[in-house]
Amino acid sequence: MPQDHEPSAPDAPRLDLRADCANCFGLCCVALPFTASTDFAVDKNAGEPCTNLERDFSCGIHSQLRQRGFPGCTVFDCFGAGQKVSQTTFAGRSWREAPDTAGTMFEVFPVMRQLHELLWYLTEALRLPEAAPVHTDLRRARNEVEHLTHRSAEELVGVDANSVRGEVNPLLQQASELARGKVPGRKRNHRGADLMGARLRGAGLRGANLRGALLIAADLRGADLRSADLTGADLRDADVRGTDLSDALFLTQPQINAARGDSGTGVPRALTRPAHW
Repeated sequence: MPQDHEPSAPDAPRLDLRADCANCFGLCCVALPFTASTDFAVDKNAGEPCTNLERDFSCGIHSQLRQRGFPGCTVFDCFGAGQKVSQTTFAGRSWREAPDTAGTMFEVFPVMRQLHELLWYLTEALRLPEAAPVHTDLRRARNEVEHLTHRSAEELVGVDANSVRGEVNPLLQQASELARGKVPGRKRNHRGADLMGARLRGAGLRGANLRGALLIAADLRGADLRSADLTGADLRDADVRGTDLSDALFLTQPQINAARGDSGTGVPRALTRPAHW
């Protein structure tokens, strides 16, 4: 990654990492493919506009997505990549206004999304006081990734997001270990574990390592997941009613959206409680 971008000041404002659909050209509804399943009612190829996409780039069935067979749309979050590509990379010119840019725009979007997801993780790591020993390195990495997001469309297409993730991941793991180290007692290690449908109701998982764990349809009702590392954990249909996720590490909006919670679920302040709960 480039080294010519100076680290941000400690009090730098939080980066714009929340989806702003009003300033996006409906990129998730065009650039990404759908496969007919329980998540999507129809098949759709990458680069093909969804039939529900309106001329103003809004969704014609937004308030009825789940009822109409598109729950996958309610789970997805671009971490602000949509508006970055639309308003910054392509300077506010849509793929409808400039059809010759469409192919490149649709290629850039998934790359930008991965970079913005990394920015989310790095920003969250910088919010952990226990991770202070690696804050300088985290700031530098965050600014390097942010620098990448401002490259030209042609340069962004060539960015290897997986390679960037590989460079950043060790820092995030260090931050996680430092934060979880504050939790007293033995912490469970379920990294990458297959816990699909697992009965974990009321489980004491505080400070656990659940990076990449498969928790699809797991029963986590009433479990204590404070300070648990949930980086990349698959929470689709996981039952988190009454679960304490209030300070779970590296939990993202898509993960929350994919789970089944209620008013008793503790949600981190940086995330939004899903309307369908």
